Amino acid sequence: MNTEIKQTDVELIQGDITKAEVDAIVNAANSELIGGGGVDGAIRRAGGAAIENACAEIRRREGGCPTGKAVITPGGDLYAKYVIHTAGPVWEGGNSGEAELLASCYQESLRLTIGNDIQSIAFPSISTGVYGYPTEKAAVVALTAVKEFVLQSNAVPTTIQFILFDEATHTCYVDALHTLNF
Repeated sequence: MNTEIKQTDVELIQGDITKAEVDAIVNAANSELIGGGGVDGAIRRAGGAAIENACAEIRRREGGCPTGKAVITPGGDLYAKYVIHTAGPVWEGGNSGEAELLASCYQESLRLTIGNDIQSIAFPSISTGVYGYPTEKAAVVALTAVKEFVLQSNAVPTTIQFILFDEATHTCYVDALHTLNF
């Protein structure tokens, strides 16, 4: 029985996720996997047609990506070999299962690293843009979900980055990281 615990580094970076030098980046997608704005639009523009073609195939085969789930495509023209698309919840006040669905986005994305030789992954702040999830709350959910996954699984990437677009979002994640004693 292997009792060795794999060491995972969690990094908080302010920047552009499309420039991340990791094996996989996570896309805050919609459940239809149809191109949108924000992170999704930036990833699709930078990654090119390979991402859109793969998403179209998933739509044809599976109908999309339900909220809280994740699917994987090639990274196209990105440095990242893969893009993991996850559909986050729309904020409805916090009493409609949003936290559980958001946590599932992070954990389902991490599950896709297993078997795909993904040793490094970068996440955006899922659902905090047009979906309206309060960033302070989302940061706690995201970091808690990642921490739980890391503690429960030996098959995790060695590097997990949160690449946060602006200073305000980065600050929320730094504060949450300190609060959670990660």
